[in-house]
Amino acid sequence: QVQLVESGGGLVQAGGSLRLSCAASGRTFSSCAMGWFRQAPGKDREFVAAISWSGSNTYYTDSVKGRFTISRDNAKQMVYLQMDTLKPEDTAVYYCAGSLTGSVYSTKMYEWHYWGQGTQVTVSS
Repeated sequence: QVQLVESGGGLVQAGGSLRLSCAASGRTFSSCAMGWFRQAPGKDREFVAAISWSGSNTYYTDSVKGRFTISRDNAKQMVYLQMDTLKPEDTAVYYCAGSLTGSVYSTKMYEWHYWGQGTQVTVSS
C-alpha cells in the first residue's frame, strides 16, 4: 500500500508558478510509476503528467508540455509538479497518483492504484 498526501496548491495569477508536492508512505513507492491528474469543476478527471519509477522517463499531456515538469525523489519518497506560465484553464483540483503496474503512458484513471486527496489550484486572469 502507498498513501499519498498532496500540498502546495493555492491561488496564483496567470503567468505565475506553483510547485505541488506529493508525500508518499509505503514500501512500494520506489516501484511505482507516479503521476498527476486534475479535475476542473464540472469536468472529468484528466491525466496531466507521469514519471517512471526510476525518474528516467516522463510523459505530459499536450496542454502542459513545456510549462509543467514532473520529478521525484525516491530517497525522500516525494513527487513534485513544477507548474510555470500558469493559465486560468489550469484551475482544478490536482491529484497525485501511483501505479504498480502502469507506465508513464498510463493516462486512464483505472490504471492507477493509489490516490491522494487532492489540492486546489486556482489561476486568476
